[in-house]
Amino acid sequence: MRVPLSWLREYVEVPADAAPEDILAALVSVGFEEEDVHGFDLTGPIVVGRVVSFEPEPQSNGKTIRWCQVDVGEANGGVRGIVCGASNFFEGDKVVVTLPGAVLPGPFPIAARKTYGHVSDGMIASAKELGLGDEHSGILRLTELGLDSDEDAPVGADAIALLGLDDAAIDVNVTPDRGYALSVRGIAREYSHATGAAFRDPGLREFEELEHPATGFDVAVDDRAPIRGRVGATEFAVRVVSGVDPSRPTPPWMVARLTLAGIRSLGILIDITNYVMVELGNPIHGYDLDKLTGGITVRRATPGEKLTTLDGKERTLDGEDLLITDESGPIGLAGVMGGGTTEMTDATRNVLIEAAIFDTVTIARTARRHKLPSEASRRFERGVDPLLPFVAARRVADLMVELAGGTLEPVGGALFGEVFLEAIDLPRGFVAGLIGVDYTDHEVVSALETIGAEVTETDAGYEVIPPSWRPDLTDKWTLAEEVARIHGLDRVPSVLPTAPSGRGLTDAQKGRRRVSNALAAAGFVETPSFPFTTRDSNDLHGSASGEELPSVKIANPLDGQAPYLRRSLVPGLLQVAHRNVSRGLTDLALFEVGAVFVPESGKQYGTATVPPLAVRPDDATLAELHASIPPQPRHVAVLVAGNAAPKKPGQVAVAADLSDVFAAVAAIASAAGVDIEIAQTRRAALHPGRAAALTVGGVEVGYAGELHPEVSAAADLAGRVLVAEIDLDAVLAHAGERVVVASLSGYPAATQDVSLVVPASVTAGALASALSEGAGSLLESLRLVDDYRGSGVPEGSKSLTFALRFRADDRTLTAAEASEAKLAGVAVAAERFGAVIRD
Repeated sequence: MRVPLSWLREYVEVPADAAPEDILAALVSVGFEEEDVHGFDLTGPIVVGRVVSFEPEPQSNGKTIRWCQVDVGEANGGVRGIVCGASNFFEGDKVVVTLPGAVLPGPFPIAARKTYGHVSDGMIASAKELGLGDEHSGILRLTELGLDSDEDAPVGADAIALLGLDDAAIDVNVTPDRGYALSVRGIAREYSHATGAAFRDPGLREFEELEHPATGFDVAVDDRAPIRGRVGATEFAVRVVSGVDPSRPTPPWMVARLTLAGIRSLGILIDITNYVMVELGNPIHGYDLDKLTGGITVRRATPGEKLTTLDGKERTLDGEDLLITDESGPIGLAGVMGGGTTEMTDATRNVLIEAAIFDTVTIARTARRHKLPSEASRRFERGVDPLLPFVAARRVADLMVELAGGTLEPVGGALFGEVFLEAIDLPRGFVAGLIGVDYTDHEVVSALETIGAEVTETDAGYEVIPPSWRPDLTDKWTLAEEVARIHGLDRVPSVLPTAPSGRGLTDAQKGRRRVSNALAAAGFVETPSFPFTTRDSNDLHGSASGEELPSVKIANPLDGQAPYLRRSLVPGLLQVAHRNVSRGLTDLALFEVGAVFVPESGKQYGTATVPPLAVRPDDATLAELHASIPPQPRHVAVLVAGNAAPKKPGQVAVAADLSDVFAAVAAIASAAGVDIEIAQTRRAALHPGRAAALTVGGVEVGYAGELHPEVSAAADLAGRVLVAEIDLDAVLAHAGERVVVASLSGYPAATQDVSLVVPASVTAGALASALSEGAGSLLESLRLVDDYRGSGVPEGSKSLTFALRFRADDRTLTAAEASEAKLAGVAVAAERFGAVIRD
């Protein structure tokens, strides 16, 4: 929220010497987050000048410039010669002249310089060059701002002060629960809370129509399908101003304030409605009264109904959308954007002013559904003070009378809703117990009264009625937070709570942390990514065959090209790898631990009922909610690309290969406390012959291998890309609740090798399993060291060599015992696969 300081000073006593940083510091002390300080970034001399004369001079490039004589006042050197490329001004016009030494936003310093055969002694400025708007086709004529008299704009006067360009704006971040602060009124009130400065509430203007509202214009609310039982509009006030002149210029002070607030000037009528919205926080809409047909009715849209909004887009409406309608049909999306058919234009002469209170949920859903965030929806979806609409409508009307020459008519309309502010019971001592500060009763009461609450003492404590502009104050906890905020969060002690006994991380959480730490220790970098992807990626990486799988589609995705929740972590790692490679980081070892979403085929997910807030759902409701979402197991995935070891003196670069991804799988298995077996398989996304199935206890829990070259190329990744993905929940379930570390034997090992000739179709993993089973408990480790298919090996066969290590817990093994265990393993391999020892 941007607030010009001159505007802020109208409603709160800000010291004249207070810098923007001082004001931001005060607001930070009451819980706001500072963003920035904005200004026009101008340095003088910038003065008012009068065009005495000019001579058009055609140039060889086809452009015509004007050699102007401009009077900038005796104190500034009298008449100066200035070259200007614009042609929208006349002799006698008053303009803004930037003299040598001035600096415009950019920064763009001004100096006397030779151009087009003349020495231009300054520059005549446009509105864009001064930071007052986007208009750059011509220079700024002060007569267009109503500043053509010598009294209003004397020649030689400081144009920076005249146009309000010496103002600055503070910018603070407003959280969703504090919508009242999206206004000068709200920020001024908070500055008063922080400093004790006197506050003048612009929302307390007294008007006769607050007691006796204007009548004669029909207004009705016909909400037959309220969301969660809340009617779409509870307050609705309209006023009529006739005879306005939309061609009148917006005063420079208003243009400057709106510009600093981040709002573009669009003409006097629209500027007034925007000005009051920023001032009070109640969005206002103006209609061209002569374009309306009959009265106004607020109703829900008919599904499929059409409306063309002010941005020129035709929108298909939903049954939840709240509409402003007349007898001709929809004329606006309530609280979001008006319709094009009743827009105020340069031809508007009579204006209908609308100020209302709309349901927050309705406005938020409509703005998101139509991807149409606006300044109005931003305020309505956070909550607007229900006591403001009549004040805001009258404020707009008064400004249109004053600045646009209109006449306030007695005709109007009003709908009142009961503004019921429920009292909150605040037990005595509750605030001190919750916050940890020994607040006195006086401090508690004074803080609540400072924010505008009504406090009544009771036997048990206090009965507190929150102010109308604070819908976020709903219980004793939020009241306690206000007391802490007003008296300073620096008083809250920094004390770590004592964890209750028996609590802490679950076994699954500990297991996931062990796995993450093990991968990080092995040199992998964790790269969490968004869980959104495409259907094709889900099909390719979520199944072995690449078949079409059920996927969860997001109703309102952040990225329309990736509207599905992921079934695999690999697509996210590929995106991260692509981003890194595009920035020159080609040697990658990445991992991610996260949830995937695996809906069951044919099952519909979602729930039609939403449990109420502030009430714990019962077991049946919780069961229904859990059943309404798909299974979300946690997976771990790794990706390796580029070089596993870089080139350095005495060593060539070592490219990453399958052994690196298998080492990652081994690290995961070790951290989880399980044995993961590797066997050859086929997957659509992996290179044929370089894909492995990962199993634990005979159950497949994941895969590893080299990506198919076409898949790597589609991700713009050159060279070999190795990946692995494991169902971490399934692995940890196999590990059980406790991982027991094996004891180490103090006796020496006996090592032997064995080479077995088997049919080429027999996998190394299957042969290793047979050897291990036959060798028994003496076999400590088994490792494949060679795969030979050449001379001396029959056609269709291969020779696999394994390194075996034997060890006993209670004695030193003899060579005979080791050989006996080895041959027992060979016997099992021979029985299953016809394996024979290679000579």
